[in-house]
Amino acid sequence: MRHFDQIDAGRRAELFHRQPRNFDRDSDPGLLAVALGATLYSPATRPRLAADIAKCAGVGVRSMVLCLEDSISDGDVPAAEDNLVAQVKAVDPATAPLLFIRVRTPEQIPDLIRRLGDSAVLISGFVLPKFEAVGGKPFLDALAEASAASGVRLLAMPVIETRDALYRETRTGVLTDIAGLLDRRRAQILAVRLGGTDLCAAYGLRRPRELTIYDLHLVASLIADVVNVFGRADGTGFTVTGPVWEYFSTGERLFKPQLREAPFAEHSAEVLRKQLITAGVDGFIREVILDRANGLTGKTVIHPSHVAAVHALSVVSHEEYSDATDILGVPAGGAMASSYANKMNEAKPHRAWAERTLLRAEVFGVAAEHVGFVDLFEAAVSR
Repeated sequence: MRHFDQIDAGRRAELFHRQPRNFDRDSDPGLLAVALGATLYSPATRPRLAADIAKCAGVGVRSMVLCLEDSISDGDVPAAEDNLVAQVKAVDPATAPLLFIRVRTPEQIPDLIRRLGDSAVLISGFVLPKFEAVGGKPFLDALAEASAASGVRLLAMPVIETRDALYRETRTGVLTDIAGLLDRRRAQILAVRLGGTDLCAAYGLRRPRELTIYDLHLVASLIADVVNVFGRADGTGFTVTGPVWEYFSTGERLFKPQLREAPFAEHSAEVLRKQLITAGVDGFIREVILDRANGLTGKTVIHPSHVAAVHALSVVSHEEYSDATDILGVPAGGAMASSYANKMNEAKPHRAWAERTLLRAEVFGVAAEHVGFVDLFEAAVSR
């Protein structure tokens, strides 16, 4: 599979200086974690789940989570499991995105893999909810058991979303203990996810659609601590993904739109800007940009309309690529003006950023010179 394959090949050639590369379920986990992009959650109860997966893949979705946890009621779990197994068996392996299952209990992991039979090869891993060190170990043990029994590589995405992880007096101990467990089980871990909804629930909060998660300081402080512990660039870190944006339409606006007119006017895309503002996507776009600025990669989404924005913003700009290659081309260190003559690049301090940028370029490509978000987004949604 490859990002932006839904776009005509000729148009892709115009948009990209370097095309995104192919990846699959067996790719290196470090690459795969970045390739997740916008991970779309879907309740496992959906009666046309297999058709939904195919449709979403056709519009650019490259990772999906089939949810058996909070998105369905307690009484629906057995029926949801049956539906998930039947629907995954009906999925076409040739077009399927990366598929993950969000479970409630460790016992569900080997049971579902056993019931899926040969179709278990379509499952890339499991999302482990409300993850802490003591309760999380049985999930990882069950994952190892299922992987050994099936011969399928199964990766874990633990979700940090418990109250003890958020509360000041217990946070440090909880994060430290999780970090120790994940370090010991590093080969199993694809990415660390953040459960924004559950974290907000601990204080009865819900961010308005015109604000970002970073405006909720209680949750933003935990995001900073999670990146501090799990997102280090010294080889001990993991990919940490952005929390869910839960809105897919807008209502009455109180604040000004958060998208400037100029970038859209330059591309004769004023109508697109109006559509994004009307749908309330401008706040979402701002949060995705803040995610990356704060050390997060990718995003949990609950509607296919959000995917194009995340992926367009994930493409490495021509300027970023030039900076990254310049920095990595000077192994001895030192400072230099950027190729764009608008900033200073320091080879040693900026090296980790440059390495991460080129990894993102592998899966999302490098935009052609003068191609920006508007071009990429418009192409992704218009196909």
